[in-house]
Amino acid sequence: MQVIYSTMKKQIRFYVTLFFLFNSVLLYCSINKVVVGAEQPEKYIHLLKDKKVALLGNHTSLIHKKHLLDYLIEQKINVVAAFSPEHGFRGTADAGEQVKNRVDEKTGVPLLSLYDGKHKKPSASSVAQFDILLVDIQDVGVRFYTYYIAMLKLMDVCAEYNKEVIILDRPNPNGHYVDGPILQEKFYSGVGALPIPIVHGMTLGELAQMINGEKWLTKNRICKLQIIPCQNYNHQTEYTPPVPPSPNLPNIKAIYLYPSLCYFEGTTVSVGRGTSFPFQVFGHPQIKNAPYSFIPKSKPGAKNPPHINQRCFGYSLTTHNNELIRNKEIDLSYLIYCYNQLKSQGKFFNAMFNLLIGVDYVKTMIINGASANEIKAKWADDVEFFRKQRKPYLLYEE
Repeated sequence: MQVIYSTMKKQIRFYVTLFFLFNSVLLYCSINKVVVGAEQPEKYIHLLKDKKVALLGNHTSLIHKKHLLDYLIEQKINVVAAFSPEHGFRGTADAGEQVKNRVDEKTGVPLLSLYDGKHKKPSASSVAQFDILLVDIQDVGVRFYTYYIAMLKLMDVCAEYNKEVIILDRPNPNGHYVDGPILQEKFYSGVGALPIPIVHGMTLGELAQMINGEKWLTKNRICKLQIIPCQNYNHQTEYTPPVPPSPNLPNIKAIYLYPSLCYFEGTTVSVGRGTSFPFQVFGHPQIKNAPYSFIPKSKPGAKNPPHINQRCFGYSLTTHNNELIRNKEIDLSYLIYCYNQLKSQGKFFNAMFNLLIGVDYVKTMIINGASANEIKAKWADDVEFFRKQRKPYLLYEE
C-alpha cells in the first residue's frame, strides 16, 4: 500500500511539474509573440475617427484573422477607398498582370488600382477623397518586390497634397541582413524605384522614414508620417507571415530563396511558376543531366508561366534546410550554374535581368566566368555604405 501511495505521489508531482512547465511555455510565447501594428488598434483607431480614410493593403492586411478593412468598417471608420498594389487587393493576380479599379464585394468600398502592368501614380482626384492614408501590407524586404513602390507613390502624392500617412508596421522576414548592389539610377523601373540594395533589411515603416529622411520624394517633399511599430520584434527575429504575401511566395522557404532565385525571371530559365513550388525549383528544357524535372502548368497566380506544358530539367531546393538558406543570404551560384549549362544554346539573359539585379557589371562578370563569391565581393562596399546610411531610420534593434 505504501509503495502504491509513494508511486501516486511521484506521478502527481510529475504532472503538476508538467502543468506548470507547459503554462510557463505558453506564457513565454504569449509575452514574446510578435504583435504587428494592425493588432494594436488602441494606438490608431482614435486617429481615424471623424476622418475620411483610405487603405493601402491587400489580403495580408489582417488584424488577427479578420481583414483590416472589415475591422475598420465594424469600428465605424469612414473608409472611402482602398488602394491595391501588384497582385490586386485580394492577392490573386499574376506578377505584372493589369489590375483594374472595381468595388470590394463585401464592403462596397471602391478599390483603386495602383498597378496596371506598370506602377502608376495615384491621381489627384483619388487623393482628394481622403484625409488619412492607412498602410498595412506584408512586405518581404526585397527591392524588386513591388509593394514598397506602391507605398512610395502614395507617400509622394500625400506629401504633394498635405495628407497624413499612418503605417501599421509588419516584420520583414528577410530583415536580418543587407545584401546586393545599390540600384543604379539608369535601371529605375517598376521593379526598382529607390537607391537601395536588393535586400535592404528594413520594415516598410523604417523604409518610409528613410524615404523622408533622404528626401527621395519628388522635389524633396516630406510626407506627414506616423508609424505604429511592431512589438517583440527585432531584426534577428525569425518571422513567418501568417498568409502568403503573394501567389508565388507560398511559404517561408520561397521567401528566403526569393532574393537568390528571382534573377531567373531575367533569363530563359523557369523558377517554378506554374508548379506547386514557385521560387523553390528552377529548370529549363535544355539543361542536361539534372536530377529533377517539372512541367509548368497554367494555374491561378501563374496563368502563362515560362515553358508552359514543357518538361524542364534542373534542381529542387524544397528539401533544403530553411535555417541554412536564411543564413546564406544572396546566392548567385544557381544562376551561374544555369548560365554555364545554357550559354551555348543562344541568348540566356533578357532585358529584365539588369532591372532586377540593378547594375550592369553582374551580367558581365558572369559571362566572363566570375564566381558567386567574386561578384558578392564587388558589391560589398554598397552593403557597408547602406548599413550606415539606414541606421538613423531603424525602429528595431539590429
